[in-house]
Amino acid sequence: MRKSGATVMVLGMGLLALGCGEAPLASAGDAATSRDAGWTEPPGDAGTSPIIPLPEPPPVEPPPSTEAPFTCEGKTGAAGDHVIVVPHDGLLRRVLLHVPESYDPAAGTTLVLNFHGFSSADWQQSLLTHMNRTSDERGFLVAYPQGVATSWNAGDCCGTAWVDGVDDVGFVRAMLDRLERDYCVDPRRVHATGMSNGGFISHRLACELEDRIASIAPVAGVLGMDTCRPSRPVPVFHFHGTEDLLVPYEGGTPVVHELGAGVVFRAVSETMEHWRVVNGCDATPTETLREGDVTCIEWQGCSASTRLCTVDGGGHTWPGGMPIPFLGHTTDDVDATDAMIDFFDAHPMPVR
Repeated sequence: MRKSGATVMVLGMGLLALGCGEAPLASAGDAATSRDAGWTEPPGDAGTSPIIPLPEPPPVEPPPSTEAPFTCEGKTGAAGDHVIVVPHDGLLRRVLLHVPESYDPAAGTTLVLNFHGFSSADWQQSLLTHMNRTSDERGFLVAYPQGVATSWNAGDCCGTAWVDGVDDVGFVRAMLDRLERDYCVDPRRVHATGMSNGGFISHRLACELEDRIASIAPVAGVLGMDTCRPSRPVPVFHFHGTEDLLVPYEGGTPVVHELGAGVVFRAVSETMEHWRVVNGCDATPTETLREGDVTCIEWQGCSASTRLCTVDGGGHTWPGGMPIPFLGHTTDDVDATDAMIDFFDAHPMPVR
């Protein structure tokens, strides 16, 4: 995948979920802090390069167990909304954490990582997905990490993080270390989702952080890695609209390609075929849901569940989430947040 200044400008205009930028990050020399914070204010501050086909991955075998016994001894954490600051690679990286009232520091709790889209922000992702409300109803922790310059390095995409080769996988590992140190997070129940560039990074985490991420549920973001060989099958639940003009369902260049060149994304079908092979599924999927404009399918015979929900006419939007009219149709026939939490609950990390 070629990178260029024009490419970054294209994506900067195209792959936002709600718009806005972020404040410059502090240096790691400053003291890391954690504080309560409100959620009402934002943070301060086409060409055609061919896609290299992914090599068919070999069958994966789980490594021998190296797990230490899980304990909640010494864990704390209060309910509410918090800003967590994580030092990594010379930067202080911010995470917004929502802790439901039902949180028990003596009981292992599910953690969902919810990544914003390019040119969006952590607090906007919480509004887009309504996930705080679902967290309160169902009792899981939800973290909204903030990308460097509102971007994630997810392979084919996007922005400053991509161009500069930011170690976002390493940041996520450091973030999990911090959250698991302070909160009673069940390490077998850590899952990732995200919108657009946040969906791309969710796919990358399944490829490269499969020892910490139990399953993923990307929305409107395809696989951006030329090499993806996780050490175990990874459950995947993907959501995508057929009229997404920014990450096209059939693959190719975003609709704003006239403003620049060098961006070509994989099709949803290519992305799911990769995970079908990794997860050892049969070739033909089965329809599991047809409701209004939504059709969901699931592959059979898998070592890890592999699912796709397609929104006929859906735009670059979050199913069941906050509508963003200029990004296309938002369906109400499936709620991606509720559906993925059901999926996450059913797919903890396998015991090794």
